Amino acid sequence: MFGGKSSRCSSQLSGAYPCATVPAMAQPAYLPGLAIRDSDVLDSPRHSAVVRITHWITALSFFALLVSGIAILLAHPRLYWGETGAVGTPSLIDLPLPFVLDVPIRGPGRYLHFLSAWVCVLTGLVYVVSGAFTLHFRRNLLPAKTDLAWNSIWRVISNHLHLKRPTEGEALTYNVLQRLSYLAVVFVLFPLVIWTGLAMSPAITSVFPALVNVFGGQQSARTLHFFIASLLVLFLLVHIAMVCLAGFTNRVRAMITGHSAARKEPT
Repeated sequence: MFGGKSSRCSSQLSGAYPCATVPAMAQPAYLPGLAIRDSDVLDSPRHSAVVRITHWITALSFFALLVSGIAILLAHPRLYWGETGAVGTPSLIDLPLPFVLDVPIRGPGRYLHFLSAWVCVLTGLVYVVSGAFTLHFRRNLLPAKTDLAWNSIWRVISNHLHLKRPTEGEALTYNVLQRLSYLAVVFVLFPLVIWTGLAMSPAITSVFPALVNVFGGQQSARTLHFFIASLLVLFLLVHIAMVCLAGFTNRVRAMITGHSAARKEPT
């Protein structure tokens, strides 16, 4: 049956459109190299503009808070409990850090710390208000009841302990540990670190003394502020480690562009 078709095509070689070219043009061409390059496409929505902008502003302000906080701490690396505490008085904890008194870092450190703190607070308010109106927390961070079962939580913990990289489907959403940790950071740790920070300000506590009285004094607020900040730093380190495990380039790209690369099956 193919012989007759071939003879007819050979008789039309002088025509403008040889019939032999018709099936060749109709058949799709498979180019392996092109398929590999086009297999990752930015077609998976990931983060809204508000989430991305507030994320990077918070990251920069938190870094400034960390650096300036270390500068303040090095000027007096001792923690106390109560209202007062100074060199020569009994301390609660002596941190294994040197006293850096010969370098004027405490004053500039305080200015940078206060400025970065207010930037972080205002940015956080924008994020929380926007998340409440857009239902971001309910849709993306609030875990389902089935995810709170111990088997589900332990499976996620086991995957993290074995450094198991999430699948493509799992990478498009947050697991239960991520949801719980993000909610704890946004609605527990950050409010507490802000509260204890305000409790160390004499100007603010003179107007609102209850802010510091609930902790038992400014030195108690300072000690709690240190440990809460340490938990936030621990969260940051784990967060960066998980981003690297899940795919650093793709995750950072999603937080910049708002889309993550999704695998597209070749057609």
